[in-house]
Amino acid sequence: MVKSLVSIIIPTYNEEKVIDRLLVSINNQSYPRIESLVIDDSSTDGTLKIASQIATVVIKRKHAERSIQRNYGASISHGEYLLFLDADMQLAPDVVSECIQRIQSDASIGAIAIPEQPIASNFLEKVKAFERSFYSEKGDPDTDAARFFPRKLFQKAGGYDETITGPEDWDLPETIVKMGYKIGRISTRIRHYERIPSLLSLIKKKYYYGLSSHRYFKKHNLSIVGPKTIYFLRPVFYKNWRQLVRNPILTVGMLVVLALEQLFGGLGYLVGKIKRV
Repeated sequence: MVKSLVSIIIPTYNEEKVIDRLLVSINNQSYPRIESLVIDDSSTDGTLKIASQIATVVIKRKHAERSIQRNYGASISHGEYLLFLDADMQLAPDVVSECIQRIQSDASIGAIAIPEQPIASNFLEKVKAFERSFYSEKGDPDTDAARFFPRKLFQKAGGYDETITGPEDWDLPETIVKMGYKIGRISTRIRHYERIPSLLSLIKKKYYYGLSSHRYFKKHNLSIVGPKTIYFLRPVFYKNWRQLVRNPILTVGMLVVLALEQLFGGLGYLVGKIKRV
């Protein structure tokens, strides 16, 4: 029996320090039929050179948001299944195999969420890794975002919404759930190397993501006051309060960072809504 082809799509921009690690981990998958597509945003470093030596397909395109790059990659790929990754990730050998087994075992599953293992080097990265550890241990419905999709369902759902940057990772799985499917989950984790050079870079990103978030809330008829948007309303923190108590320094750091992200993300939301960004 011929196994289904899986297309792995990776948007990149100046990722020479990390792209080889991801591509090598893709080539080392236990699942035998994979193509990797790097959709590059006109990198000025060695990303294209490195990727062209390892990936199946490398395409250089003019500047576009990652949703556009992901959709383009999907459009030129050949796989029956699509997996979307970031350049700073690394796959355990059985990630693709486990995704295939999970989605083919249950016809009601329309997408697969893959838990992440954050890898941190500086204190700020350790703070964010600590926060994400609450979500990835057993999964969290408020923060989980699926990455693995059947092509036909991805196309039927319209792919990634190209008018949204930031919440698009939530938008597509929620659209698939509205179509009558559920989101599955595997146990094998993706190693995700946190790259946060400064607090300023982090809050600038949150502000930028906030600019188009009003479209996401309107599209899904969501309140702006809820656990997806108000970090301190997420039940996962309170259910695991012992973890907070055991790590007082990281807990204080997390609270400060979340408060700043909340402030600047909310500011971006207001600016985007008022100016119709």
